[in-house]
Amino acid sequence: MFPQTIELMTMSFPKRLTALRKDKGLTQQALANAVEVHITQINRYEAGDSQPTLEVIRKLAITLGVSADMLIFDEDERGPSSNDDTLRFQFETISKFEDEDKKVAQAVLEGLILKYQAKQSVRRNI
Repeated sequence: MFPQTIELMTMSFPKRLTALRKDKGLTQQALANAVEVHITQINRYEAGDSQPTLEVIRKLAITLGVSADMLIFDEDERGPSSNDDTLRFQFETISKFEDEDKKVAQAVLEGLILKYQAKQSVRRNI
């Protein structure tokens, strides 16, 4: 199962990379093949001994199904809008759900939006 989004955000890059790779069910070799680097490089990235190039980051993000921001930035590097980042990462996680679960999430969001709009309407009429 995909690691908790909040948990991922607090991990260092090497730990986040490892967690995402394992969540996808990929071995280091399979990830290395997918991003066209030697397995030794993946091992170095996960150990924190080396940092990937921009091109490799792009390929890692695509292969792991996350944004490059989520992959590389530590929590304190994401700037002042951490609430927005949290929502964005939660939406990224939801995008990996099965269709039926996506529909449930969408229905919950639609309900919350309607509730918000109703509150705003009541406030305007007071």
